Amino acid sequence: MRDYFVIGSRGSKLALWQSEWVRARLAELRPGVEIRIEVIKTSGDVMLDVPLAVIGGKGVFTKELEEALLAEKIDLAVHSLKDLPTTLSDNLAINAITEREDARDALVLREGVAATDDSLRSLPPNAVVGTSSLRRQAQLKHLRPDVEIKDLRGNVDTRLRKLDEGGYDAIILASAGLRRLNFERRINVSITHAEMLPAVGQGALGIETRAGDPRTAALVALLEHAPTRAACTAERALLYALGGGCQVPIAAHAVVSGDTLRLDALVAALDGSRVIRDSIEDDARHAARAGETLAARLRERGAGELLEGFTV
Repeated sequence: MRDYFVIGSRGSKLALWQSEWVRARLAELRPGVEIRIEVIKTSGDVMLDVPLAVIGGKGVFTKELEEALLAEKIDLAVHSLKDLPTTLSDNLAINAITEREDARDALVLREGVAATDDSLRSLPPNAVVGTSSLRRQAQLKHLRPDVEIKDLRGNVDTRLRKLDEGGYDAIILASAGLRRLNFERRINVSITHAEMLPAVGQGALGIETRAGDPRTAALVALLEHAPTRAACTAERALLYALGGGCQVPIAAHAVVSGDTLRLDALVAALDGSRVIRDSIEDDARHAARAGETLAARLRERGAGELLEGFTV
């Protein structure tokens, strides 16, 4: 059998960068393998004028890729892990989670707008901030109730262009995407986790295959990073236990140090008026347990009330 594989990817510059990185690394680790990239449009790519909260978060950037996998049009799909729903089809599996890039969010300022220090608190009074993320909106409003949140959709370069054209004073993007596309110079503030926790899985890539395809599973397993897998397993277990998707005001970040995993998480009111935050440490081998336990503690403190109307 010919050593040939097809990667399914969204068509954005960032998605193609990620898929090309996976292709290049696999070719390096498995000399002689032939891999090509097939671009597939997703609902989230087509409906760019519609807020994500209206479209619905679950699967908006992954559904068509998963359909192509199940139809055997592609062998593997490369996702930003934060876009992947916590519940997968029984016929699909995440066979590799890559080593995580910078998981922090980044504040990017329009030319002429200054931050007085390395903090979201230093935004100018009543600043107009662009984001399509309810998670970012809730945390920003908690820190700075005066700011105006303005919806922002599009690829990374499109969002930067809209900022430069004067539609916003600042925008918030994932540091990982900016770094991967060589826009690191545009980062004015690397937002600390104390000010803004990231999305579940942010900064990591999830490589999805058909569950009954051991040949492809063995190939992509070469990119597995065990500490990132444990961290993201805890985060995704928490998100699943809270009943949330990628467009809810839930944030989490886990770090593995030796055999210990620390998970920080929060649930917020959309207007920022209330934030419930907690953390837990557990054995890294029991990452899912850590996520489930912390989710239960957040619920005990009222997280369920804050999530009413968001859970699906």
